[in-house]
Amino acid sequence: MVRIRVLVVDDHRIFAESLAAALAAEPDVDVAAAGSGPAALRCLERGVADSRPFDVMLVDADLGAGAGQPARAPVARAVSDDGEEGFAGFVDGISLVAGVRTGQPAVRTVVLAEKDDPRRAALALQAGACGWVAKDCSLQRLLAVIRGVLRDETHLPPALLTGVLRELTAARKHRTESERLVESLTPREREVLRCMVAGLGRKAVAERLFLSPHTVRTHMQNVLGKLGVHSTLAAVALARRAGVGPVDLTGDVVERGGQLA
Repeated sequence: MVRIRVLVVDDHRIFAESLAAALAAEPDVDVAAAGSGPAALRCLERGVADSRPFDVMLVDADLGAGAGQPARAPVARAVSDDGEEGFAGFVDGISLVAGVRTGQPAVRTVVLAEKDDPRRAALALQAGACGWVAKDCSLQRLLAVIRGVLRDETHLPPALLTGVLRELTAARKHRTESERLVESLTPREREVLRCMVAGLGRKAVAERLFLSPHTVRTHMQNVLGKLGVHSTLAAVALARRAGVGPVDLTGDVVERGGQLA
């Protein structure tokens, strides 16, 4: 019998353990549970190391939220307005989905939610989720979704379809506008923007591009002006929407006067 390995990720311990026990009663399902994003990543890595990778991850949409508080939207790593670098944000369930999609693309992810939310469901799909399921759905329904996503199906509640399509259409419109704004930047300004996306502060950008901090400051101000935003974080968010990735910080290739050095 081919067994399905499922990882339940939820910081509500009783719910996670109850769901894991219910799924484990199925003859073809192996289950583990994790109470946080980092714990989930450790479980996934351990599964690969033991040659027993997980097939499906069920993750709470509100992972990490305080009691009675909705999870905050994922925010990219960025620099503050004064040029200091750091993690400006909070990793929630949907951010975990995106991370797993990048690190272990073979794992299918399904988001478990307490209520239908077209905007967040659309974000989950964009992050790489294969499904959005109510936490109070029947075990039979959840098992059908688990088996369905392993056949490359996408599962959404019918009541969410119209709203999710509307959100995805709006997101595409915003992406197109963001791409147009990024195209208005000079090659040097785009390189500076990529450094900003990577989380580099003004001094680090100056060292990388062999420019003075004053020149980098001018470039950053020009980037904000052309993108029509007032902060580094907003510029990074717009760049992400336009598909602009971070500069490669692992290589030794840098630019000097527009030429590769």
